[in-house]
Amino acid sequence: MNDLSFAILPGVQHEELLWLQELTRNYTDDQKQRFMAVYQGRRKDPQTILICCLIGLIGPAGIHRFLLNQVGMGILYLFTIGLCWIGTIVDAVNYNKLSWEFNKKAAMESAALLGFN
Repeated sequence: MNDLSFAILPGVQHEELLWLQELTRNYTDDQKQRFMAVYQGRRKDPQTILICCLIGLIGPAGIHRFLLNQVGMGILYLFTIGLCWIGTIVDAVNYNKLSWEFNKKAAMESAALLGFN
């Protein structure tokens, strides 16, 4: 498995690709494949986060926060209509950052789960 296999992840950004390559630099091919299988199941696509964020402008707000395992913020957005739409708009602008932070944490958890740290 080569380092370009991470490029097949949907919506992967350059920063995430470089970070994953660095994280798995010392892994064997088998370890990379196992890591990729676990990480791919936990990772969130940035476009999905953006779409859910935009749905919050016309429907129930905070869906994207629930997807990112931020239940408290999701409930807050739900009851305050996305903090009067301002929070939802800010999140729509910063959807890449939100998904990158979640994915970085998911990668670390995946590596720890497999015992590769």
